[in-house]
Formats: sequence, C-alpha cells, structure tokens
Amino acid sequence: MAVTPADGALSPVTALALVGVVGVGAQWIAWKLRLPGIVLMLVAGVLIGPVFGVLDPARDIGPLTQPLIAIAVAVILFEGGLTLNFRSLSDAAVGVKRLVFVGAPLGWLLSTLALRYGAGLSWESSAVFGGIMIVTGPTVIAPLLRQARLSRRPAALLQWEAIVNDPLGALAAVLAFEVVLVLNSATSVGSAAGELVMGVAVATITGVAAGYGLARAFRHGQVPEHMKVPVLFVLLIAIFALSDSVLHESGLLAVTIMGLVIANADLPSYEELRRFKEHATILLVSGVFILLAASLDFSALGRLDWRAALFVAAVVLVARPLTVMASLIGSGIPYREQLLVALTGPRGVVLVAVAGLFGERLVQLGVEDGALIGPLAFVLVAATVVLHGFTLGPFAKALGLTAAGTPGVLIVGGSRWTTLLAEALKKAEVPVLIADANRGHLRRAREAGIPTFFGDVLSEAAEHRIDFVGYSTLIAATDNDAYNTLVATDLAPEMGREKVFQVTREKSEQVRHALPATLGGRPLGDGATYREMELRVWQGWQFRLTGLTEEFTLEDWRAKRPDAMLIGVIGAGGALRLVGPDDKVEAGAGARLLTLRPEDAGEQPPPDVNGKKAATDS
Repeated sequence: MAVTPADGALSPVTALALVGVVGVGAQWIAWKLRLPGIVLMLVAGVLIGPVFGVLDPARDIGPLTQPLIAIAVAVILFEGGLTLNFRSLSDAAVGVKRLVFVGAPLGWLLSTLALRYGAGLSWESSAVFGGIMIVTGPTVIAPLLRQARLSRRPAALLQWEAIVNDPLGALAAVLAFEVVLVLNSATSVGSAAGELVMGVAVATITGVAAGYGLARAFRHGQVPEHMKVPVLFVLLIAIFALSDSVLHESGLLAVTIMGLVIANADLPSYEELRRFKEHATILLVSGVFILLAASLDFSALGRLDWRAALFVAAVVLVARPLTVMASLIGSGIPYREQLLVALTGPRGVVLVAVAGLFGERLVQLGVEDGALIGPLAFVLVAATVVLHGFTLGPFAKALGLTAAGTPGVLIVGGSRWTTLLAEALKKAEVPVLIADANRGHLRRAREAGIPTFFGDVLSEAAEHRIDFVGYSTLIAATDNDAYNTLVATDLAPEMGREKVFQVTREKSEQVRHALPATLGGRPLGDGATYREMELRVWQGWQFRLTGLTEEFTLEDWRAKRPDAMLIGVIGAGGALRLVGPDDKVEAGAGARLLTLRPEDAGEQPPPDVNGKKAATDS
C-alpha cells in the first residue's frame, strides 16, 4: 500500500480501494458463512478503523468524506424509491399508510421521550434526534430481508416503511432544528417556517418534475439506450444538490420522489435501470458502512454512561413496538405480522450520517449535549444491526412468516414429465410450484396435488400471487423454446444464473440457431430437449430418489445405473442442487440422488393414463 512515511496515512486512492475491498469482501464472507452481512461490515469497519488504525477517513480521504457519504446516501434512497411500485403494495397498502401517516409522528414523539428520559438529553437534542429516529434504515432492511426470506406482506411493510420514512425522518430533524434555531437565535418563527415549507416544496416539485421528465424522455427515445444510466446518474446528483441547496437534507426527499415516479412510469428499460442501481447500491452500502464504522471515535463513546443502554432498550422494547402496534390497530393485518414488524426496527447509514451532522449544528448553537447525538446514534445502529441481524430470521420462522424452510423449485410448463418431476420433489419434501399459461397443461399437476399457478410467470399477476422468495431454483420447461429462453433470461438476475435451468432448445447445436451465453438458462440433466424428456416418460422412464450411504456411494450408483440421467442432488439438510451435463457432482453419505431412469425389466410398468405413478426410492 502507498503509505506516507511521515504520518502513516494512506493515499486517498488507496483508502477508497481499501474501503471497497473490505466492504464487498465482508459481504462475500457473510454469504459464504451464512451470517448477516451488515454485522460483518460493521465489525470490519471498526477493526480497520479505530482498533488497528489502518484507515482514518478524516485523515486519509479528508474533506471529501462527508460529500461522498451524502451522495451515496442519496443514491441509496433513490434506488429504494425505484423499487416502490404502487402495484406491489397489494394487501400491504393499508399497513404502509398507517406506518407513514400515524407511525412517523408517533415514533417521533416516543423516540423523543426515550431520549429525554432514557438517555437524559435536553429537550432540544431529544426533539432533533427523535425526528431522525423515524428512520428504520433501508440500507439495513434490504440485506436483512434477503437473508431472512420473509413472506410477502411483512417484507413489503418493512421495506416501504424504511424507504418512505427515511427522507421524512431527515425532514423531521430539519423541522425540529429550525424550532431550536428560533429559540436560540434572533431568527423569527415565520422565516424558519417559510424556509422549511419552501424546502419541502422545492424537493417535491423537483423530484416529480425530474422523474416525469426523465420517464418521458426515455419513453420517446430522446435518450439513446447506452446513455440512459449515465443521464440518470447525472440528473439524480443534480436534483439532490439543487434541493439540498434550498434546505439541507431535503435532497433526500427529492431523490426518493424521483425514484418513486420512475418506478411507476412503466418504462420498457425499467428492469435494466433497477438492476444496475441495485449493483451500485450494494457497493455504496458497503462503502458507507465501512467509512462510518472506521470514523468511530472511541473517546466520544467514552462520554456515554449506563443511560445509553437504557435508551437503546427503551427504543427497541417500548418506543418501536408501541409505534407499530398503535399504528396498525384496525388495519386487518394479522397479529403475528404486526408483532414481527413491531420488534424489527434496525437503524442504518442515514441515521448515523444525519445525526452526526445535526449534533454538530446543535453544539454550534450552544446545546452542549448535542455532542452526544453522534455516539448515541452509532450505539443504536450497532445494537439494532447485531440484534436483528441474528434474530430476524429465527423470530420470523417461529411466527411462521418465512418462506418454506427448504428453498423450492419453480417449474414453468405443465406436462406429463414436469408433473412426475414435481411429484418426486414433493416426495423429497422440496417445495415445488408448476406455472403455465394453459390451464389444460396443469390438469395432471392439480390431480396429483401439486401447487400450480395459471398464468404467465412474467406477468404482474405472478408478481402478486407467487411468493418468489420461497423458490431458489427455476426450470423453464414449456414446449416453446423461445418462451423458455425469455423466462430464463428475465428471471436469471433475480434468482442467480447458476440456479436457472431450461430444457435444451431444438437445433441449438447448429450455428445459425445458437444463442449467446447471456441468453437463456443452463441445460438440465444430460441436456435433453423437451421432446426427448416427454419421449422418455412415454417409454416408461420414471423419476427416482436414491439414497447414498457409506456402503453405496455415488460411484456405485453410476456403475449400477449407467443409463440413468442425474437431475439433481438433495443434501442431508434437504436442499436441492440441480445439475447440468458439465457439472462436477459430489455427494456423500446421507445425500439423495434425483434421477430419471428406465424401469427395470422385472418391474411393473407405470400406469400411463395420467402419468401419476409416484417416484420411489431405489
């Protein structure tokens, strides 16, 4: 690393590279170890920052640190707004409205009381920080939801509340700060109120105008495809800067509204924009968390006493539950879901960034305990991130509000062979769903008791009725090769390309019919086509589950069944991994093999009326 001999400081370029490597590396390690990514990022930032002193953002990056964090938070909130399509609200709409219009003011009040009587802050500091605490952290919620795999409605409640209340929390802090400013200076109430109204109006108008104007330009082809993302980024930063120049922190509201408008504009390029933004957000969340954790001043934390712990307990166990339960009274949302949302309130990047800013401003106004706002914010974030990072999944599972414990398989295309495959998966206790736009194709599956979805799997109806979180693997297996390729290509970024399969296309080996690797899914089994799979089933082939032991290994099975097609391996824990013709398969004792093989000569052939013979263990 490039280190200056004088003071051991890193160069800004080296410091930013270190932030990226540590942030993304922590997320990758968390994925490998199945641990909460947010927790590892927090720990990694503290270790390279105040513990070992490798990185000091103020020393190594200097005055650019805060602007970088501000822009990153703006991009994160914009991406959050970009995910808020009103049609995705469905049955969570009432709850979201309650959490925003009732929960935000009530949360402000209860958080202020927790700060005043729990942490012992003055009313001025409590009111300002209490407004910021409306924020529940979209930068934290998104990774937690991916990890916990919640069912649709509680996940939607938590996501919408976090993103919508995020800019509202910043504006509440602005409002409280303006009141404190009036009481501690010669500024009149009228001018302070006018500044606040003007800032909110400018943020709303610019956000709506920018979102509508950009959507219109994209829809009418006024921006070429290769420039859409750059134009989007430049406009996003410009809107944030413009609104922020009128009223500090109102830029967060502007970019959130801008994202919301674009999300509901039905743009043909929307998916490409959203996916690119998601990738950028992962990088930015990593960077911001590492920067904030590395900037932690242990001496500032040393000014806190036992009342800090009392404050955190009051927020987690009293203020948050009361806010949510009171807001959702009469909403029709089941009590279990209310309880889950009530006891899930992680705070994140925006809270720390905004709290530190307003803490400094309060100190400048003569409110001395404003210096405690930053340390208290960090303690609250650290406590809630660790708490919810380790407990959200188990708690939701205990309440029955998670997707199936074993990740399921979504099969697109109803037929004789996909129904038999689904029966074998069901026997292995792997959740399975067959979707088809032709109701007749689903008859066998319904008669066999297999869950089905009648409709196009790419439709909006499918988004609302299929809980995609519960399915980690996709098999595109209709009799239409072009549609299979479309489905696999569209859903691969969401489910992971390594877990999206399709039956091999007819004539795919011919040059004029070959497609680039970016299109379609992976071949299934030995690479058979739809017609070949159907033919094998008509000839009496059956899907079978074969258990492996210390005595009967994978090699023994291969020697005994050289004609069988290996479809997948079910591990000892019940998780299924489908395989393709080029996959190197490893399976030990306790695993089960899912195969398609011909019937033995001495076995009775399966009834072929509806193809309903159940798969059995070999």
